[in-house]
Amino acid sequence: MLSSKQIPGIVSGQDCDSYAWFSQRAWIEIDLAALSHNVRQLVGLLSARTQLMAVVKADAYGHGAVAVAQTALESGASWLGVATIPEGIQLREAGIQAPILILGATHTAEQIQAIAHWQLQPTVCSPKQALVFSNTLEAMNERSPLAVHIKLDTGMSRLGTNWQQAGEFVKLVQSLPHLQIASIYSHLATADSPDTTVMEEQHRRFEEAIAQIQAMGIKTPCLHLANSAATLANSSLHYDIVRVGLAVYGLYPSPHLQATIKLKPVLQVKARVTQVKTIAAGTGVSYGHQFIAPQELRLAVVGIGYADGVPRHLSNNMQVMIRGQRVPQIGTITMDQLMVDVSAIEDIQEGEIVTLLGEQGKEKISADEWAEKLNTISWEILCGFKHRLPRVAMM
Repeated sequence: MLSSKQIPGIVSGQDCDSYAWFSQRAWIEIDLAALSHNVRQLVGLLSARTQLMAVVKADAYGHGAVAVAQTALESGASWLGVATIPEGIQLREAGIQAPILILGATHTAEQIQAIAHWQLQPTVCSPKQALVFSNTLEAMNERSPLAVHIKLDTGMSRLGTNWQQAGEFVKLVQSLPHLQIASIYSHLATADSPDTTVMEEQHRRFEEAIAQIQAMGIKTPCLHLANSAATLANSSLHYDIVRVGLAVYGLYPSPHLQATIKLKPVLQVKARVTQVKTIAAGTGVSYGHQFIAPQELRLAVVGIGYADGVPRHLSNNMQVMIRGQRVPQIGTITMDQLMVDVSAIEDIQEGEIVTLLGEQGKEKISADEWAEKLNTISWEILCGFKHRLPRVAMM
């Protein structure tokens, strides 16, 4: 396993004492052993023909892209998926040589030059985009063809050429001298739903598109369709690669998929108590006095707030853990701080660790719990933590 000293943006738990400012405020712990476990569990679901792509876009869903990518590759992943060119460059600059698929669309000459220089593999969504790529590479006098991935729209209505035009699209790209088709893929819109109707229709369309391509005498390259939910739900959707994001980080796309494999959450959010005080009954707490103390209580101020990624809409509607016990958050969450009622715990002191997401003792609070309260998804919670919170690798 890589040392945290080799991972940009990550410090090790052993190094934390040297960060005096860090020890007084808040941080995110990244359990790389849990991440390795998740990748190995996912690889165990796959046949020998199917490779795992770890999706590390959005700084690996807030976990730290380089650390996650390195650990995932060491644990059995073969591919990496990112959304943007800078995300791919960051991995290359860290010395990562694995194939990297850019899942987003790229169009300009500058983007294409960067893709070629850094040996990234772009998604091609339309005939117009394919021609721009070919013409730009021609002007660059590129001798080697660029590996590209054909994106078909089978029902997501996002990126991709309509699946019914798959044959014509693939034929065009195949005819362009500077492009080499590395894969054909699509993306599922409802794979996390217990109702598989739409997913099955998209699967049928993908199969029909591939049959259409083969009927034109074109040999199909690598195929991929499955995201985390589809990887867990149905092995017939695995094809040659599965693109797994959320499950790598130890969360399930839907409760009904939890029985498939045992995943371990990778991220924990922690902060420290910065002040403890007693307030009288009737005292208002925080901006707007949205909480009024019903009786005398002990209040702890915690050094983390919405500027760090704790959603303000959780104000008065969340709990945190101290000494293995849940305690309620009270008052409006502020930019850098929040308050909790610690009346039920004796002698709380400044500097004690508060766990917002993760485990303490027998208690656990997950991103799913926050997401349910906010009527959103756990993906958004994970991606919301800001980078003034240092990521600390726990090996």
